[in-house]
Amino acid sequence: MSERVIVNDVGPRDGLQNQAKHLSPGERVRLVQALLAAGMDHVEVGAFVSPKAVPAMAGAAEIVAALQGTPGTLSVLIPNMKGYELALAAGARVMAMVVYATDGMARANVGRDRAEVDAATAEILERARQDGVSVLTTISVSFECPFEGPVDPQVVQDAADRMLDWGTARFIVADTIGAAAPDAVASMMSDMVGRHGAGRLGCHFHDTRALGLANVYAAANAGVRYFDASIAGLGGCPFAPGATGNVATEDVVMLLERLGLDTSIDMPALLRAADLAKDLTGTAPGGRAGTWLAQAFREKAS
Repeated sequence: MSERVIVNDVGPRDGLQNQAKHLSPGERVRLVQALLAAGMDHVEVGAFVSPKAVPAMAGAAEIVAALQGTPGTLSVLIPNMKGYELALAAGARVMAMVVYATDGMARANVGRDRAEVDAATAEILERARQDGVSVLTTISVSFECPFEGPVDPQVVQDAADRMLDWGTARFIVADTIGAAAPDAVASMMSDMVGRHGAGRLGCHFHDTRALGLANVYAAANAGVRYFDASIAGLGGCPFAPGATGNVATEDVVMLLERLGLDTSIDMPALLRAADLAKDLTGTAPGGRAGTWLAQAFREKAS
C-alpha cells in the first residue's frame, strides 16, 4: 500500500483572506463542503480574527456552526487568547496559531515581537491541553522575511524544539513569501525530521518564484507527510509584501500521487472544487496543471 500523506486545504482561510471580493459565510461553507466531497479530511475553514483587520474572515462562528458534525479535521486560525476563547465557544476543537521567525514580521502582523508571541502561544497551548483542544503552530517567514531578509535556519529549528516541547500538535514550516529554494527546504526539513520525526511536522509553501512545487518535492523527499495547500492557488498574506498565492491543492495532490504517496483525494471532485473557487472569487488562478488535469480526467472518463 502507498504511504499516506495529508494535504490540508487552507483555501477557505489563507486563500480568501486577501481577496478583493469577500465571500459570505454561506459561500465559504459551500467551498469547504466541495473540498470535503473531494475526500479532503483536513481543511482550514476560517479565522477568529478582528473583522476590522481582516474583513474577509468575518462570520467564522457561523461557519463553524454550519459545519458541526462534519467528519474530518476542520481547523480555524486564532491570533491570541481572545481568539481562542471565541473559537472554543463556537465549538472549534482544532486551532492554528502563527509564530514568527523575525521580529519584523511579528510586528507587522500582530504588533508584537517574537518573544511576546511565543509567550502568548505557550499560554494558549497550556490552556488547550486543559480543554482537550488540538493546536497547530505555523512559523511564518521561515526562509526569508520581507522586512529583515534571509532567515537563519537555526531560528526555525529552535522554534520547532520549543513548540513541540510545549505540546503543539504539529509544527508547520511556512515559506510565507515564496522565497525558499529546494536545497534549503531539503536541508531544513531533513534535519527537522531526523530530530523530531515526521508525525508532528508539516510544510506550507507559496509559489511567488515558481518554486512552490519543487519545494513540496524537496520536503516530501526529506520525509514530510503533511502539506498545506490552497484550492485553485488562492492566497497571499495581507501583512507580507510580495506574498502571492499558495501552492494549488490540485497541483500538490498531482505531484504527491506521482511520487507514489496516497492522498485519498478524488481528483475530478477536487477540480470541481477548484472551479467553484474560481466562480466564487473571480480571481483564483487555478493550478499550473489544471488544464492538463481536466483533460486527462475527461479522457479517462470517456
